[in-house]
Amino acid sequence: MSDYSIIQKDLYRESGKWLSTIEVWMKCLNPNLHFVYILRKAQKHNKKNMVGLFWKLVLRKYQIKYGFQIYPETTIGEGLYLGHWGCLVINPKAKIGKNCNIAQGVTIGQQNRGKKMGSPIINDDVWIGANAVIVGGVTIGRNVLIAPNSYVNFDVPENSIVTGNPAIVYPNLKATEGYINNKV
Repeated sequence: MSDYSIIQKDLYRESGKWLSTIEVWMKCLNPNLHFVYILRKAQKHNKKNMVGLFWKLVLRKYQIKYGFQIYPETTIGEGLYLGHWGCLVINPKAKIGKNCNIAQGVTIGQQNRGKKMGSPIINDDVWIGANAVIVGGVTIGRNVLIAPNSYVNFDVPENSIVTGNPAIVYPNLKATEGYINNKV
């Protein structure tokens, strides 16, 4: 799959339509979409050559400018949507599935000790609210809504809503209905 189709799928999540080259550039005026575009280019060229170095430097500049700490090594499925820009930290070893929404202030981090040592695996169709924290070697199932300000350090089954600190899981078959639009 080409990087352009991944970028198109990411931008489709915001607009709900496939974009021409000019429209892609116009969408890049939005800081969230601009960062996703650069992230995908850095992921495509994540090799030890001049092109890879160039995209890593460009990505680093925009990590600082927009406040997103997402690295090209992070595995992220198509249809990524960053709701708002600023203060977003995702561990490079984390794995994120397709059609995920991530709001501002979210931390998806590694735990360095204990039985949940490692980084999170987040499956498809997950909505993560503002200032939520997901840490450790946990798995978040499909169709999960993690409410704002929730702290998750345990596995979450699919079709669930997670809320609070300490977090409580509520089963719900329509957990992300109306929250994740324009799925690819």
